[in-house]
Amino acid sequence: MQAEQVTFFAGVPTMYHALLHCEQTGRLDIAKIADRMRVAVSGGAALPAEVMRRFEQRFGVPILEGYGLSETSPVATFNRTDRPRRPGSIGLPVWGVEVRIAADDGSDAKDGEPGEIAIRGHNVMKGYIRRPGATARAIDRDGWFRTGDIGTRDGDGYLCVVDRKKEMIIRGGYNVYPRELEEVLLTHPAVSLAAVVGVPFPGHGEEIKAFVVRVPGADLTEAALIAWCRQNMTAYKYPRLVEFRDSLPMTASGKILKRELAQQEQAEPAPARSGS
Repeated sequence: MQAEQVTFFAGVPTMYHALLHCEQTGRLDIAKIADRMRVAVSGGAALPAEVMRRFEQRFGVPILEGYGLSETSPVATFNRTDRPRRPGSIGLPVWGVEVRIAADDGSDAKDGEPGEIAIRGHNVMKGYIRRPGATARAIDRDGWFRTGDIGTRDGDGYLCVVDRKKEMIIRGGYNVYPRELEEVLLTHPAVSLAAVVGVPFPGHGEEIKAFVVRVPGADLTEAALIAWCRQNMTAYKYPRLVEFRDSLPMTASGKILKRELAQQEQAEPAPARSGS
């Protein structure tokens, strides 16, 4: 980026996190990048608001966030350069694409009401190869592809992703979306990266656990972070379990492998819990 004087950068959220880390450790000359860069875009996973805020503050470049899947070729929505940007939003449907928020009963959800994101248009795949059953479950008769993501739409048509439907945690009968907790965790000055998953736990069905990478040099303890979460999150949502890691497992493209973290927990006996 410094040598080639990059003006346009596209990355997944963990790449923006990595750039901030490089800047903090002195491995990156912000002046040489910020002077040239004009546009930055993010996709592949939800961009935490705190990471966006830190990056834009340090690099002076706005991030345009978009959304899509392999099944939608891949882009379905984006914050456009000719419209006002909405931080935290995945923007508006791209040309030729329809997006709806489907309530549990299949009807269109009201503005601000969460539901499953469904996409229809020329970008949607024809189907999974040699998997007609999976194709039928994913695409209905009217051509709507059910993404498995929970989202909302505001009165102006801007869309937001709440979380993956499969990653929702049910603790004691309450629905908890990990992304909401991760957003809060990243506002802690000693937290560099965080991933929240549900782990099996007697009595509650699932307990909430946070895997956290600390800022270099931070001496934050598990008890201190849990106490901070208790003060800054709703009573039934805050993580009772915290595990510090030097890094989190990621795909080649930089997405955090939450499934791997959850599988590790399911293979181990339930740990002792802090708090109630």
